[in-house]
Amino acid sequence: MSEDRHATQTDIPSASGAGDGGLDREAEDVTLALMAASRLVVALSARALASVDVPLTLPQLRSLVTLRTRGAITLTTLAADLEVNPSTALRMVERLEAQELIDRRANPGNRRETLLELTPKARELVDRVLDHRRTAIRALVERLPRRERAVLVPALTALTAAADELAPTPVSGPPPQDAASPAGDTAPDGR
Repeated sequence: MSEDRHATQTDIPSASGAGDGGLDREAEDVTLALMAASRLVVALSARALASVDVPLTLPQLRSLVTLRTRGAITLTTLAADLEVNPSTALRMVERLEAQELIDRRANPGNRRETLLELTPKARELVDRVLDHRRTAIRALVERLPRRERAVLVPALTALTAAADELAPTPVSGPPPQDAASPAGDTAPDGR
């Protein structure tokens, strides 16, 4: 890798500019470290996605993971979960349906609504991608000394809990099948 790809926290300018006199430096350091870790997770997700033979974008994968986690839901619920307009979600659903990854069916509880659900092909695809990503993340974590690993668990758990407090409540649809993150980053079995 080239040197310019190894930016350190001090190399990355803060979003609020140079004159951050009153900014909590520790909070800024944590923010920059999380942004770097986020880029790493996105890169690992992109690699996991590239490992399968189906052409998908990360937003399309996120839609599939949301459906894998939530089960059958309406288009409106999917759009709310993804925090996109229903028209954007509809275009994505149409593309995924064309690849035989999503099925639409009438909602037996309300015939005016259509439910979206994954096809068996999509469930297998999501599981493969998440397994690949989990394996890559685990290999990275195993490179850390045990002491550093131990402090990550409570810190990341607290961060996730703080994020859950900010998550919007779903517009409609069945409750989540498990305690997966609102971003839809885990399958029902915790991957």
